[in-house]
Amino acid sequence: MEELKRALLALAVDPSIGGLLIMGPKGTGKSSIVRSFARLLPPIRVVADCPFNCDPDSPDEMCDLCRSRLERGEKLPVREVPMRMVNLPIGATEDMVLGTINIEKTLKEGKLAFEPGLLGRANRNILYIDEVNLLPDHIVDSILDAAASGWHTVEREGISLRHPARFILIGTMNPEEGELRPQLLDRFAISVKVETLKDPKLRAEIVRRNLEFEMDPEGFKAKWRPVEEEIRQRILRAKQILRKVRVDDHYFDLVARICSRLEVDGYRPDIVALKVARALAALDGREEVREDDVMKGLELALGHRTRAEGLKPPPTKEELHAAFSELLGKKPVLKEEAKPRKREQIRFFPRWTF
Repeated sequence: MEELKRALLALAVDPSIGGLLIMGPKGTGKSSIVRSFARLLPPIRVVADCPFNCDPDSPDEMCDLCRSRLERGEKLPVREVPMRMVNLPIGATEDMVLGTINIEKTLKEGKLAFEPGLLGRANRNILYIDEVNLLPDHIVDSILDAAASGWHTVEREGISLRHPARFILIGTMNPEEGELRPQLLDRFAISVKVETLKDPKLRAEIVRRNLEFEMDPEGFKAKWRPVEEEIRQRILRAKQILRKVRVDDHYFDLVARICSRLEVDGYRPDIVALKVARALAALDGREEVREDDVMKGLELALGHRTRAEGLKPPPTKEELHAAFSELLGKKPVLKEEAKPRKREQIRFFPRWTF
C-alpha cells in the first residue's frame, strides 16, 4: 500500500500528472483508501453559485458563464468548500457523464440552461471510477480526453458551453473481471497494483481498525485527525513549492534513455515520470529532484505501459531497476518488491494482462 499512498499524494500535489489506475483483486481496500484520501485534501475557494466549482482567483480557468459575468463587471460570490469525491456509476449514460444543454429551457428563457454532468461537478475535486474496465469504451475515452486537456465542451443544436474539467482522476479495476483496451490503459498516467496482504499482523490490524470504526466512527475520526491534518499541511506546503522544484538536465536524458532501452511506446511516460518525481521532491520539502524520486516516478509511470508497439508487456520492476542501474553505471540492487515472485502469487496479475 505504500506505493499507492505515494501515488495518491503525488496526485494531490500535482493533479496535472493525470489519472491513476489501481489494479487488484476484490476486497483489497481499493475503494476505501480512495475515500480516505478525499479527507486529506485541503479545502478550495469556489464561485459560490457556479456548478463547476470555478476558481474565483483564476479567470483563465473559469467556465464561459463565470467569465462572461466577470467581463460584465459582476462581483462573483465566493465560498470555501471541502474537496469531495464524485462517484461515476457503472451504468452512467453519456449525458450523465458529459452534461447536456436544455434546449427547450434555453430558448424559452433566453439564457443558457446547462445541466452539468459528472465531469462538471468533478472539476477541482476527485472523479472516482470503480471498475473502470466495465464502462463503455466511448465514455472512458471522453473522460480521459477531458482529464488530459483540463477542459470539456458541451455542444447541442449549435449551442455550446466550455467549462474546466481539472479533476484528480482515479480508476480501479479487477483484472479478473475484464481488461481495459491498451489504447485506454495508456491514457492513465500512473498505475499501482495492490495485492491481498499475507502478513497476519497487518491483516489483524486492518480488522481491528475496521471494527473500531464501526463501533465509534466519530471517536475513530477524532483519534486520527491530528495525523490527517499533518498530511494535509504537508500537501499544502508541497503545492506551494512545486513550481520551484528543479529537474537537472541529466534526469531528462536518463528517463529518455531508460524508456528507449525498455522500448516503451510513446513519449507520455517520460513526461509523467518526471512530473511525479517533481511532486515527490516537493512532498519531501526539497526544491531539487533526486535519483530516488526519478526511480519512483518511473515505477508509477511504466507499470502499465505497452512496449515495442504493443508486442511486449510492461516492464517488470526487476527490468526497470536493472536498466536504471546500468545507465547510471551502478550494480543493480533489487528491492524485495522487485524480486520475481512465485507463479501462484501473481495469478491476479499475469504479465500479458496489461
